[in-house]
Amino acid sequence: QFLIKYALLLPFAESHGVVTTLKPLGFIILVIATILIAAGGYIINDIYDKEIDNVNKPNEVIIGKHVSEKTALYLFIILNVIGVGLGFYLSNGIGKSGFFVIFVITSALLYIYSSYLKQILLVGNIVVSLIVSLSILLVGIFELLPALSEANRNIQITFFEIILDYAIFAFMINLIRELVKDIEDIDGDYKGGMKTLPIVLGRERANKIVFALSLIPLISVVYYLVSNLFKQTEIVGYFLVFVIAPLIYTSIKLFNAEQKADYKHISLILKVVMLTGMLSLLLYKFIIKS
Repeated sequence: QFLIKYALLLPFAESHGVVTTLKPLGFIILVIATILIAAGGYIINDIYDKEIDNVNKPNEVIIGKHVSEKTALYLFIILNVIGVGLGFYLSNGIGKSGFFVIFVITSALLYIYSSYLKQILLVGNIVVSLIVSLSILLVGIFELLPALSEANRNIQITFFEIILDYAIFAFMINLIRELVKDIEDIDGDYKGGMKTLPIVLGRERANKIVFALSLIPLISVVYYLVSNLFKQTEIVGYFLVFVIAPLIYTSIKLFNAEQKADYKHISLILKVVMLTGMLSLLLYKFIIKS
């Protein structure tokens, strides 16, 4: 979120006429609201996954060992109330009270995901990946849309589309990582009565599907480079080394993955790709010229 505002939007306020809505304090409120709701989502997920986590990652279990379930539930409620409350305050502050619904829906979806949706084949994976991508898109919604006018429509929409591209990238990477984690955690999920892709189709078939899906962001990034950035040698070099190469490596590892450790390693690489992909926002001052 900080990268989108301070590396993508503000540097082009003067040169390209990008208009942002939030003052620094308002932006901080947006970030805090996002973090609090996300943290609440992690807590409720850990509450519902307590038995599964005892099988999949016994050394990382917090609820029931370090924090009681009752305390965790209180924390979940408090974090969500504050997060949604900040969202309400911010939405009204910029004269877009309807934006408040985004925070309510996100908070509710994270609860429904943990309690029900994650047990449905692929639905939970898609929902949580959409929420991750929404955290990126949220900056465009709050910064660009309220300041939209006939005079700046083209430039505002252009930059919103860039943010949307990154949100789609985040969705794809997170969805693949969610499926990889499902293969890694098949034993605990099976005992927990989950209906994940590897449980329904078997580990081998699920692995082939995830391998095929891993080619989509790879092809998408290559296409994006060829279509938009092929003349920017340094930028292309960055994407080749820090985004495309790790994605190729991930696909190769997925093709040969067998052990739980393999999937854990792939999940880590996908986290790194998410980070390096977002850090490419720092390059836009070289990409977009006046």
